Amino acid sequence: MATACKKLLQSRQVETLLLFLCLSVGGAATIRYSVAEEMESGSFVANVAKDLGLEVGKLAARGARLVSEGNKLHFRLHRKTGDLFVKEKLDRESLCGKADPCVLHFEVVLVEPLQSFRVEVRVFDINDNAPVFLNKEPLLRIPESTPLGSRFPLQSAQDLDVGLNGLQNYTLSANEYFHLHTRFRSNGPKYAELVLDKPLDREEQPEVNMTITAVDGGSPPKSGTAHIRVEVLDVNDHVPQFSRLVYRAQVPENSANGSLVATVTATDLDEGSNKEITYSLAQNPEVILQTFQIHSETGDVRLRGPLDFEAIETYDIDIQATDGGGLSAHSKVLVEVVDVNDNPPEVTVSSVSSPLPEDSPLQTVVALFSIRDRDIRVGGKITCFLKEDLPFAVKPTFRNSYSLVTDRGLDREAVSGYNITLVAMDTGPPTLSSETVIEVLISDINDNPPVFQEDSYILTVRENNSPAVFIGKVLAEDLDLGENAKVTYSLLPPKSGDLSVFAYISINSDNGKLYALRTMDYEAIQHFQFVVKATDGGFLSLSSQVTVRVVVLDDNDNRPMILYPLQNGTLPCNDLVPRSAEAGYLVTKVVAVDGDSGQNSWLSYHLFKATDLGLFSVQQQNGEIRTLRQVSERDPMMQKLVILVQDHGQPALSTTASLNILLVDGFSEPYLQFRDTFKHPTRVNPSTKYLVISLAVLSFLFLLSVTVIFIIHICQKIKHREKFTIQEHFYDDCNFSNNLVQGGASGPISQPCPYEMCSATGTSNNCSALLGRILQK
Repeated sequence: MATACKKLLQSRQVETLLLFLCLSVGGAATIRYSVAEEMESGSFVANVAKDLGLEVGKLAARGARLVSEGNKLHFRLHRKTGDLFVKEKLDRESLCGKADPCVLHFEVVLVEPLQSFRVEVRVFDINDNAPVFLNKEPLLRIPESTPLGSRFPLQSAQDLDVGLNGLQNYTLSANEYFHLHTRFRSNGPKYAELVLDKPLDREEQPEVNMTITAVDGGSPPKSGTAHIRVEVLDVNDHVPQFSRLVYRAQVPENSANGSLVATVTATDLDEGSNKEITYSLAQNPEVILQTFQIHSETGDVRLRGPLDFEAIETYDIDIQATDGGGLSAHSKVLVEVVDVNDNPPEVTVSSVSSPLPEDSPLQTVVALFSIRDRDIRVGGKITCFLKEDLPFAVKPTFRNSYSLVTDRGLDREAVSGYNITLVAMDTGPPTLSSETVIEVLISDINDNPPVFQEDSYILTVRENNSPAVFIGKVLAEDLDLGENAKVTYSLLPPKSGDLSVFAYISINSDNGKLYALRTMDYEAIQHFQFVVKATDGGFLSLSSQVTVRVVVLDDNDNRPMILYPLQNGTLPCNDLVPRSAEAGYLVTKVVAVDGDSGQNSWLSYHLFKATDLGLFSVQQQNGEIRTLRQVSERDPMMQKLVILVQDHGQPALSTTASLNILLVDGFSEPYLQFRDTFKHPTRVNPSTKYLVISLAVLSFLFLLSVTVIFIIHICQKIKHREKFTIQEHFYDDCNFSNNLVQGGASGPISQPCPYEMCSATGTSNNCSALLGRILQK
């Protein structure tokens, strides 16, 4: 292949600059191409898509790009066609110097999936540089007594080209004193020596002028010339003699400027000024003159500039010793640069996949990178690892290329991004390392359902509220990001299918605020509950539920209701009190209920008005009316009382009950209506004692019945959530039911009857007959 490339380059003009492709697929998927230097920008190199076996357009679809190992990329890739072009004119001498072959390395990186292919492009040299002498007019001082066959090294010509295009030969213009002999350096360009063919005679010809020509091997060849002037010196019998023909030295590449490399010594057997020797770096390439220096008197060769083993491994230094008479001798110093581990490994990142989904499977490729160590010989084996314990791992791919892959599961809610520090380390000595940071962001997926702040919510609303009043708020948070964290609230229908809850409550789907749609009535419903669902905005939405219990608070909106004595606008009930009653005598009991609850239903009884305020009292807690003192004959027979029943709400509500109490000496048949006055004074009836006992039994049964009715009312109120209504009606006549007389606790309550005293003129048989009928029943 190399022979074919050389013949092709030799057969064309430099201006033609043809490209030829030498593709070889081998090793670790490395593609190799060849181009000639000085190709114009935009010149076609090859079709990468075809060589990779990809269809046209795949490179663009997979985001193909070129990544150079160095700092500069010399080629560009047309993604649609897959053609590789020269980005800018290539100069092999600038790119590789004297190195041959000149190979440029880069990678073709593809994504989805992430892949990379190594590409090597060899840049072939063309003959675009002519040999050049740095000293266009070298001067040689040669004594006339110089023996025949003496050799005088000349300055080497410099040719930046390599191979056949480099320096090949020297020629010397015709003269009768010297001929030219070409010699080779162990590491460097060829150089020429003048060989004396005819004795010099200063008196005959004090100066000899010649032209030396350096010719390269290009087609056509190029050349450079220098004018040599030889000054013939007067006789100086002895030339300096070096102690060695060749001096050898080894110098570490990290030696400081001024470090001693070697010391050369030469002696001269002449006397006087002809014995004085001066050392110099004669006829050496520019790179040697920039790197080394010699002390003219001591012969110490020292460093002048830095050494770099990776650039130049050996130096061939020509040392000249000149005595005072102008005679000179030459020796060589061969300097071997010793490689030291002074270059840490270099990491070049080719591609990074960021952001990375948090549900990425294990072994997902995150990044591609390569490691290069310039100290190949002494750096030892290169190791690469992560500086911190992260869910990633370094995986070698081929040669010095690596991939960064996921090693454990990712969780964006725990860590939203990573700064991954890659450590590349050689084994030295000394051990050197470098660090490279790769930033990888983690993208969110919907893997977290909304979570309510509380396990359940208890909200309160006061009855008689305004419609659409705000009663509370539920809040759910989602640890995801963006749309995945946007929470929407809704009400779930009960499992029973009862949709009545939607008539009471509505929810704001955006912020979870709850509103009461209608006015609440504590007496109808004390509490209810429903379920709120929170749903996120992810593609596959997640949700959670919470139970909300709403408790209705009672307002004092019901006045006390009098159960006994009945206040229905008819004749007031009359209670009989014998005039023989002592202080503390139980006259009757006022019974009332309140539709509210709690403190709003606590009732207290007060004597609001009375014919004689000092005769009767009302128990505040139970409504019992008792005598404060013994009834006297002077007390009016009819006593009218007004009882105030009040609850404990804020503000308090109240109602009143009116009843008449008759002070009697005995009982008589009741009249249909009450008489305001009596014409005749009453007299004690023998059956009074039995009537009192009967009334006491009736009062007990009445209180028991009222208690039972009140308990039933409370149970019905809880079960049906309805307002409390009084469905019991009292009888309008004065007859007692059979069950009441027989002591049945579950019988209906008879209406208290108005009683009328038996007149003094009437017979007592009427009262006796009444009592008899009662007892008979």
